[in-house]
Amino acid sequence: MKLLDTIRTPKELRALNRAALKDVCQELRDLILETVSSKGGHFASNLGSVEITVALHYSFDTPADRVVWDVGHQAYGHKVLTGRKERFHTIRQHGGLSGFTSRSESEYDSFGSGHASTSISAALGIAEGMRHKGLSNLSIAVIGDGSLTGGLVYEAMNNVGHILAKNLVVILNDNEMAIDPNVGALAKFINRTVTHPGYNRLRKELVGLIKSISYHGGVPLTDLASKTRKSVKNFFTPGMLFECFGFRYFGPVNGHDIDALVDAFSFIKNEGPAGGPYLIHALTVKGKGYKLAEQMPVAYHGVVPFKIDEGMRDAPKKLNYQDVFADTLIRLAKEDPRIVAITAAMPSGTGLNKFQREFPNRCYDVGIAEGHAVVFAAGLATEGFRPVAAIYSTFLQRAYDQIIHDVGLQNLPVIFAMDRAGLVGADGATHQGAFDISYMRTVPNFVVMAPKDENELQHMIHTAVHYQKGPIAIRYPRGEVVGVVLDNALKIYNIGEAELLSADREKVDVALIAIGFAVQSAKEAQALLRKRGLKTTLINARFAKPLDEKLILEWIKNSGLVVTVEENTICGGFGSAVIELMSKRGIHRDTLLIGLPDIFIDHASPKMQREILRLDGIGIANQIIEKLRSSQPKKKERVRSEEETGAFLTH
Repeated sequence: MKLLDTIRTPKELRALNRAALKDVCQELRDLILETVSSKGGHFASNLGSVEITVALHYSFDTPADRVVWDVGHQAYGHKVLTGRKERFHTIRQHGGLSGFTSRSESEYDSFGSGHASTSISAALGIAEGMRHKGLSNLSIAVIGDGSLTGGLVYEAMNNVGHILAKNLVVILNDNEMAIDPNVGALAKFINRTVTHPGYNRLRKELVGLIKSISYHGGVPLTDLASKTRKSVKNFFTPGMLFECFGFRYFGPVNGHDIDALVDAFSFIKNEGPAGGPYLIHALTVKGKGYKLAEQMPVAYHGVVPFKIDEGMRDAPKKLNYQDVFADTLIRLAKEDPRIVAITAAMPSGTGLNKFQREFPNRCYDVGIAEGHAVVFAAGLATEGFRPVAAIYSTFLQRAYDQIIHDVGLQNLPVIFAMDRAGLVGADGATHQGAFDISYMRTVPNFVVMAPKDENELQHMIHTAVHYQKGPIAIRYPRGEVVGVVLDNALKIYNIGEAELLSADREKVDVALIAIGFAVQSAKEAQALLRKRGLKTTLINARFAKPLDEKLILEWIKNSGLVVTVEENTICGGFGSAVIELMSKRGIHRDTLLIGLPDIFIDHASPKMQREILRLDGIGIANQIIEKLRSSQPKKKERVRSEEETGAFLTH
């Protein structure tokens, strides 16, 4: 039997002989490799955090000692060791384990996380909460060095220095990577000091010197030698920075040396709340234990299923929305030197790595700092540039004050490329692009667009670059494109102009008004409704703000039921905008708003999510038929009977 099979909770791990921990680490790494290679998911980061995970649960009294994982995509091993091994094969699958930490999933998940740089703030709050309750346990934040590029970390550490939370422990998992390589002055400082051959040579020489002078003529000099070593270490390493914030700094420690980690963690556990706050700086290798992941940590950060002995093969490249965005921006930037691109630690995710190769001096990766990215773009806009901030919809939420105060209020022509809008699949609740229409359309001066396909995306980027009157945002989905032909010549859309896709006659039973990718689902629904004998029209809104009032109102007046369709929360979304327009004009019609419900949506494939939420073609058609049957009893005859067409549509 494997050791890992005997570990149901960390209590069984702590019962093992310390010599067995290396075998536990190997078994845990093998399990992560086997499971993620077959299921897909976050890969390299979890291989790199194995020893930290084992040492943490072996040395500390979890869950009484609370653990907060920053981002959470380095916590797969933590899930295995905390009673979830038997369900580990369900990671990121519908009904299975989340790919991130979740308080609803386990008492060992002290704080939920999917966005970066939050762990120290949360752990500090937990530490103070425990102190107020008179508990002597420790609060532990495990944070990657990539998260140190986020400003929230320094707000938290500044507060740590003020409170001096002695029961706080920060474990810095330093692999020189976020998803892409880290950027910024701090990352350079940390990496340069701990890897510089001069520092490491000096460190070895210092250890030898201390040993040689520990006793001289029978006089103990251990205390002096220890102080000398500490002073030199702090001067030459990041310890100087962290100790300025009030931390006791330990390291750098080899993050793959289980004995060194247990020694450091056990020392802190034994000292307890008396001597903190503590910071342990562990150096790790992203992808540790799988050669290809070590060599290509960016490619192996998040993976689709692959064969372990072959690695990820280059499958035939499928065009995705990120490719179209990047290719169009490159095409425009070759003609317009005002175009600059900005991303927040996601050059490969957004496609801007392609732009970066073409225009290295016009592409800025600011790190995990969305608020700064937006204000930085605003500053560039004041100097006549056309800044394009490519940020995931879910991450742009973090910069909402800057969107309002620094861009909207000043009416600056910043372009927001809101990637991953709508349903994103296995990343789940923390990453759904569910709110961007709602939070963008409320800000004065903004234009908000959404393409129905990749061809419209390229035209909208062109439109945005040429729009000078204020800020403009484009939302588009993750992944593979619809598959339409791309026009060679780029168009500039009239702001606020929708597109009438099809209409059965002047007066219809149902007016479908859809936006973005939801237009594709609405097309499928329209075909099904026509089979049921319903007369319909379909409008591709293109703009959530401003609306095409003329076209939309014309068809609202000539329809029995008005249906809006979007992959955004119904609360305050595109459908709300249409209702507001009807109210303003005093128009009364039966309405049905179809979109994301007022819940956080769990992980599954996008296809399954649409089926569950009834946002695919069949689901939309069924909702419309149900609405017609319930609200228009006198017009039932317009919907063909079950004898003619069968019961309600089914998947």
